[in-house]
Amino acid sequence: MTGPYPGRPEAVIVDGRTLSCEDVAAVALHGARVVLADEVLPRLARDRAVVDDVVDRQVPTYGLTTGLGSRSSYALPRDELAQFSVRTVRGRANAVGDPLPVPVVRAALVARVNGLAGGGSGVSPEIVPLLVGMLNSRVHPVVPEVGSIGASDLCQMAHVGLVVIGEGRAELVGEVLDGAAALRRAGLSPAELGPKDGHVLCSASPLAAGHGGLVLHEAATVLTLAQAVTALTFEGFRANTSPLDARVLGLRPAPGQSRAAAELLALLAGGDLTDPRQARRVQDPISLRCAAQVHGALHSALDFADAALDPELNGSGDNPVVLADTDTDSNTGTGTGEILSSGNFHTPALALAFDTLALALTQTAAISAERMRRLLNPGLSGLPANLSPYGPERSGFAPLAKTAQALVAEIRLLSAPVSTDPRHGADGVEDDSTNAALGARRLSTMLVRLRQLLAVEALAAAQAVDLASPAALGRGPVVLHAAIRELVPRLDDDRPCGADVDRVSDAVLGSDEVRSTLRALTRGAS
Repeated sequence: MTGPYPGRPEAVIVDGRTLSCEDVAAVALHGARVVLADEVLPRLARDRAVVDDVVDRQVPTYGLTTGLGSRSSYALPRDELAQFSVRTVRGRANAVGDPLPVPVVRAALVARVNGLAGGGSGVSPEIVPLLVGMLNSRVHPVVPEVGSIGASDLCQMAHVGLVVIGEGRAELVGEVLDGAAALRRAGLSPAELGPKDGHVLCSASPLAAGHGGLVLHEAATVLTLAQAVTALTFEGFRANTSPLDARVLGLRPAPGQSRAAAELLALLAGGDLTDPRQARRVQDPISLRCAAQVHGALHSALDFADAALDPELNGSGDNPVVLADTDTDSNTGTGTGEILSSGNFHTPALALAFDTLALALTQTAAISAERMRRLLNPGLSGLPANLSPYGPERSGFAPLAKTAQALVAEIRLLSAPVSTDPRHGADGVEDDSTNAALGARRLSTMLVRLRQLLAVEALAAAQAVDLASPAALGRGPVVLHAAIRELVPRLDDDRPCGADVDRVSDAVLGSDEVRSTLRALTRGAS
């Protein structure tokens, strides 16, 4: 279905199997409704029957009939199982710091709904429609930003659980209310938790997965923007495009480089630069000559991250897991099922993928800043020094090079791996963790800074194009140059340029129209 956002779904069908980063973004950023697939509630009912059977038979089962963590050997009295669920939520709502942005909370909610919809948790079936109702009514639990170590997002997702039981705080239409009031205003009722429900509400890694879906969606777009800005720099520098020749790249087929080169050529198509004879130099600086190799590595890192994220979005991260109908009674033909201990909550591959993506983004940032500096150098660019048409008494774009370097420094700092931190165990039981949620959160900041850095390069590249006056620009540079000049005039006399960078970052590189146009130009390139 097509809703108020062109090309985006009005509703996302959640079946536990097929949630994509695009679906997460549609729900989290653009308000798409969530609808449960028809098979979900019967699946949840079958799993719940297994939970009820285990409780009835008093089978020792982690987190259901026993305590959690280091108290897993403690048998819970049967009449306390429901209250234990409530205490589990209350006792783990220990996150601190500023509230996570609403889109991140929505992303975590839809990731958890989808994880539950696929089965394996044994949650009471009525809880999942309540979570869907919270999403669709825009009841957003207030979740502090710090608290997950990547061994399930326990201490943060517990804040969601508080709202589910009518406690905690939630944002509704810009107002922060107590959880019960927010549910009531939305026409929803708090859930009464049964055995295992409290642990299910806190379990798995939906914050890492949901936030990861958002950052991967944005990272793919930022890569397209980096390609387009590079193409604009190529035009201003009059770069040599022979390193993009498929025959050259075929001699050393590094991951992603052919795709990146094909996209650059697609953006440059329609101009005269695709003919290497139009280049000013036989060999350009590495930041231009090897753009396809660096951007290709980012393509490869994104592919790795996509592969690591999909099982987190579309699998069961619960512990223990419920397996319905695995043990069939030979007399009655009915299945009793099993509940088994699980390590599916652990996310080392996802954390490693986020770390890898962070490093790839840093490489992309570093060469953007270097390309910008090469444009300022008249000995390399053939253009006026610092891209000022009025000579050495003007600063031109030289001071912006400092801003570019400051952005690179922050991006590099944020690229430090988070998956290799020391582990702390709960009495030696929970003795490994991944920091996957932190890995996703820092990527959000990196992507904002990278977009600002690309805006710096784009401003310099647009000025270089104005000064070089090429006869014909490629289709991508035409789009980007025109969008920049609609907002920012060329630099003649010196003026403050920081506001120009912000305008280009937000209104050009952040524009849905510009982004979709550039994606269309690169679509199909390989």
